[in-house]
Amino acid sequence: MELRRNRRSLALGVLLLAFGVSLLLGSPGMGASIFAGAALLTGGWITARSLRPFRFRIGPDGLDLRVAGLNRLVPWAEIDTIVLGQPARAAAAGPAAPSLLLVPGVGSAIDRPLVGRTPVDDRPALVLLSLADVRESADEVAAELTRVSGGRFTDARQGRIDARQGQRILSEPVFDSALRGYEKRMVDDLIQRGLDALASGPAEQRHAVRAELDGRTLEVALRGYDMGQVDAFLERLAAALADEPGAPAQPE
Repeated sequence: MELRRNRRSLALGVLLLAFGVSLLLGSPGMGASIFAGAALLTGGWITARSLRPFRFRIGPDGLDLRVAGLNRLVPWAEIDTIVLGQPARAAAAGPAAPSLLLVPGVGSAIDRPLVGRTPVDDRPALVLLSLADVRESADEVAAELTRVSGGRFTDARQGRIDARQGQRILSEPVFDSALRGYEKRMVDDLIQRGLDALASGPAEQRHAVRAELDGRTLEVALRGYDMGQVDAFLERLAAALADEPGAPAQPE
């Protein structure tokens, strides 16, 4: 899936540039010059922003990007989590456009400043994109990321996180199939127990499932789930269980 830039602001930029030029040509006064300069600066910034190079492709190999200071294919192995979040905004201003945030994985070569924070667990993240800047809807983007990200995607828009006493529920993952991968039924059963414990289990159940995740031994099948994707998701699930309030302390 390739996202296409929304260029609705380009017309505004061109209009401001034309307005600034007309002021300079028609009114030589100081006040007109100040207004003209402001219009030219604003129009130039909007126009340049609308015309700058852009690329955002979502595929099974990762994200092929030319946004947020990145200009390359970022494989899924370099990504720990992709979060679709909706920033808060005053009610009078209406709902804010959702944004995509990327949390790099361990050993990732992404070196851009992580100035964002995920709404799920407040981890530092790279702000990739506001969906106000593209033509595709948030639901379309969310569906594609769910399909190809191997369980790395979380839809954290308002009303999309199932919660109990502030708990976070991880979305059920979708893993790629691979030769010599983890046995699928065993993985599905383990993940279901973990999600059930995270959603509504008592502290003892969460502790027991987390211990099972930490000490897991999964069978390898001739055709199973991609092992790297499964391991990454199970580590996130174990961390979420450990973060739950009231969970028993781990033995020394």
